[in-house]
Amino acid sequence: MEPKKTKPIRAAVATKDGISINLHFGHAKTFWIYELQAGQFTLLEKRDVDHYCQGGSGDSSAMQKILQTLTDCRWVFVARIGDGPIAKLNAIGVEPVDTFAHLGIDEALKSLASQLDEPAGGTASE
Repeated sequence: MEPKKTKPIRAAVATKDGISINLHFGHAKTFWIYELQAGQFTLLEKRDVDHYCQGGSGDSSAMQKILQTLTDCRWVFVARIGDGPIAKLNAIGVEPVDTFAHLGIDEALKSLASQLDEPAGGTASE
Protein backbone atom coordinates (compact mmCIF):
# COMPACT_ATOMS: atom_id res chain seq x y z
CA MET A 1 0.00 0.00 0.00
CA GLU A 2 1.41 3.38 -1.03
CA PRO A 3 1.56 6.23 1.49
CA LYS A 4 -1.28 8.72 1.26
CA LYS A 5 -0.26 11.79 -0.71
CA THR A 6 -1.30 15.12 0.70
CA LYS A 7 -2.50 17.96 -1.47
CA PRO A 8 0.13 20.70 -1.88
CA ILE A 9 -0.45 23.83 0.17
CA ARG A 10 0.56 27.28 -1.00
CA ALA A 11 2.00 30.14 0.99
CA ALA A 12 2.66 33.70 -0.18
CA VAL A 13 5.59 35.74 1.14
CA ALA A 14 6.02 39.53 1.15
CA THR A 15 9.76 40.04 0.65
CA LYS A 16 12.09 42.66 -0.81
CA ASP A 17 15.01 40.32 -1.33
CA GLY A 18 13.76 36.73 -1.48
CA ILE A 19 15.71 35.91 1.69
CA SER A 20 13.67 37.31 4.58
CA ILE A 21 10.08 38.26 5.35
CA ASN A 22 10.72 41.97 5.40
CA LEU A 23 7.82 43.74 3.72
CA HIS A 24 4.57 45.24 5.03
CA PHE A 25 1.52 43.71 3.34
CA GLY A 26 0.38 47.08 2.03
CA HIS A 27 3.78 47.87 0.52
CA ALA A 28 4.21 44.61 -1.38
CA LYS A 29 4.33 44.87 -5.15
CA THR A 30 5.19 41.19 -5.56
CA PHE A 31 4.33 38.09 -3.55
CA TRP A 32 6.59 35.05 -3.76
CA ILE A 33 4.42 31.93 -3.94
CA TYR A 34 5.71 28.70 -2.41
CA GLU A 35 4.22 25.23 -2.53
CA LEU A 36 4.56 23.00 0.53
CA GLN A 37 4.14 19.24 0.39
CA ALA A 38 5.63 16.24 2.14
CA GLY A 39 7.82 18.40 4.36
CA GLN A 40 9.38 20.28 1.45
CA PHE A 41 8.80 23.67 -0.10
CA THR A 42 9.44 25.00 -3.57
CA LEU A 43 9.22 28.50 -5.04
CA LEU A 44 6.53 28.30 -7.71
CA GLU A 45 6.36 31.85 -8.98
CA LYS A 46 6.36 35.54 -8.20
CA ARG A 47 3.02 37.31 -8.56
CA ASP A 48 2.91 41.05 -9.15
CA VAL A 49 0.16 43.10 -7.51
CA ASP A 50 -0.86 46.74 -7.40
CA HIS A 51 0.44 48.80 -4.49
CA TYR A 52 -2.26 48.75 -1.79
CA CYS A 53 -1.10 51.15 0.93
CA GLN A 54 -1.55 54.79 -0.02
CA GLY A 55 -0.18 56.68 2.98
CA GLY A 56 -2.62 55.70 5.70
CA SER A 57 -5.44 54.49 3.51
CA GLY A 58 -5.84 51.56 1.19
CA ASP A 59 -6.81 51.37 -2.47
CA SER A 60 -9.92 49.14 -2.56
CA SER A 61 -9.48 48.10 -6.21
CA ALA A 62 -5.87 47.14 -5.48
CA MET A 63 -7.05 45.10 -2.48
CA GLN A 64 -9.56 43.21 -4.62
CA LYS A 65 -6.80 42.30 -7.08
CA ILE A 66 -4.50 41.20 -4.23
CA LEU A 67 -7.25 39.00 -2.80
CA GLN A 68 -7.77 37.38 -6.21
CA THR A 69 -4.01 36.87 -6.52
CA LEU A 70 -3.73 35.14 -3.12
CA THR A 71 -6.97 33.15 -3.10
CA ASP A 72 -5.18 29.80 -3.66
CA CYS A 73 -2.80 30.34 -0.72
CA ARG A 74 -3.45 29.17 2.83
CA TRP A 75 -1.01 31.64 4.42
CA VAL A 76 0.59 34.99 3.60
CA PHE A 77 3.80 35.80 5.47
CA VAL A 78 4.35 39.52 6.09
CA ALA A 79 6.45 41.81 8.27
CA ARG A 80 3.34 43.81 9.26
CA ILE A 81 -0.31 44.00 8.30
CA GLY A 82 -3.28 46.14 9.31
CA ASP A 83 -6.58 44.99 10.79
CA GLY A 84 -8.57 45.72 7.60
CA PRO A 85 -6.45 43.51 5.34
CA ILE A 86 -6.38 40.78 8.03
CA ALA A 87 -10.19 40.63 8.04
CA LYS A 88 -10.39 40.57 4.24
CA LEU A 89 -7.78 37.81 3.94
CA ASN A 90 -9.47 35.75 6.67
CA ALA A 91 -12.79 36.11 4.81
CA ILE A 92 -11.31 34.29 1.79
CA GLY A 93 -9.59 31.64 3.90
CA VAL A 94 -6.06 33.07 3.82
CA GLU A 95 -4.29 33.40 7.17
CA PRO A 96 -1.87 36.33 7.55
CA VAL A 97 1.28 35.42 9.51
CA ASP A 98 3.51 38.12 10.99
CA THR A 99 5.23 36.05 13.69
CA PHE A 100 8.23 35.49 11.39
CA ALA A 101 8.71 39.19 10.56
CA HIS A 102 12.30 39.93 9.54
CA LEU A 103 13.31 36.27 9.81
CA GLY A 104 14.41 34.05 6.95
CA ILE A 105 11.88 32.62 4.52
CA ASP A 106 13.49 29.18 4.82
CA GLU A 107 13.14 29.28 8.62
CA ALA A 108 9.46 30.26 8.41
CA LEU A 109 8.57 27.65 5.80
CA LYS A 110 10.45 24.89 7.65
CA SER A 111 8.51 25.78 10.79
CA LEU A 112 5.27 25.72 8.83
CA ALA A 113 6.14 22.38 7.21
CA SER A 114 6.70 20.90 10.66
CA GLN A 115 3.08 21.70 11.52
CA LEU A 116 1.73 19.81 8.50
CA ASP A 117 0.81 16.12 8.49
CA GLU A 118 4.00 15.15 6.68
CA PRO A 119 7.38 15.07 8.47
CA ALA A 120 9.38 18.31 8.67
CA GLY A 121 12.78 18.90 7.11
CA GLY A 122 11.76 21.08 4.20
CA THR A 123 14.21 22.02 1.55
CA ALA A 124 14.18 25.17 -0.50
CA SER A 125 14.62 25.06 -4.22
CA GLU A 126 14.10 27.59 -6.97
